[in-house]
Amino acid sequence: MFNIRYKVTLAYDGTLFSGFERQPKRRTIEGVLTQKVNVMAKNPNPPIVVYGSGRTDAGVHALGQVVHFDFPFDLPTKAIYRGLNSLLPLDMEIKKAEKVSDTFHARYDVSGKRYVYRLDLGEFKNPFKRNYTGNWRFPIDIERVQTAMKDFVGEHDFSSFVASGSTARSNVRTIYEAKAILDKQANEIQLEFYGNGFLYNMVRIMVGVVVEIGSQMRPEHDILRLYDVKDRDQARRTMPASGLYLKKVYYEGEDPKHPTKLPKRQR
Repeated sequence: MFNIRYKVTLAYDGTLFSGFERQPKRRTIEGVLTQKVNVMAKNPNPPIVVYGSGRTDAGVHALGQVVHFDFPFDLPTKAIYRGLNSLLPLDMEIKKAEKVSDTFHARYDVSGKRYVYRLDLGEFKNPFKRNYTGNWRFPIDIERVQTAMKDFVGEHDFSSFVASGSTARSNVRTIYEAKAILDKQANEIQLEFYGNGFLYNMVRIMVGVVVEIGSQMRPEHDILRLYDVKDRDQARRTMPASGLYLKKVYYEGEDPKHPTKLPKRQR
């Protein structure tokens, strides 16, 4: 059978999902999307498989997750875009559909990812933001946070910043950008990270360390010490999934500054 490979960029509210990856008897992004793609293709046998750029955990959101699948009909990209959006639930949206080469792979061709973490600074959790931000009720110095974020940039061993259960062969990753912006009107800090790859819970652990630095619970450059000790316990907290967003997935050629994908030995 002649198939057309489509690359699809999607956004989702992760609140009511048990993460991206398919799980028996659980509502997941991959599970819902796979089911709708097969419905659109008239339920072929064997069924269509959807491949994502990577997993997101339960409660984590996405502004620009990427998947690919092989479709048995040569449809215009606008038909894929409109057809899937008409079938998907309201907490998922297709942002873009593209035809790609049959050698393209949504996971293995990734050259980088960009995450943002929204941190609400209210004394108590805002009932209207509780599913979309983390919360930090302690006084925090944005300048200390911004100074600390610079220590993430570069190639480092992030063994202190990875949760147990990781299957990565190496904990070495390269962070190209790490920045923090204070939004006074929203009473939030937005922390953004762009790198060639991220480990299990890595961003949420990084944020946990940074906010402690900002609240003077750690020395200003404690991140450098954590690289040396390679001890997850010393990084302590993992921030809530609700504040984390997968903002963008990069592929070779999309970012001329950082065109190289993560070596297979590090995945």
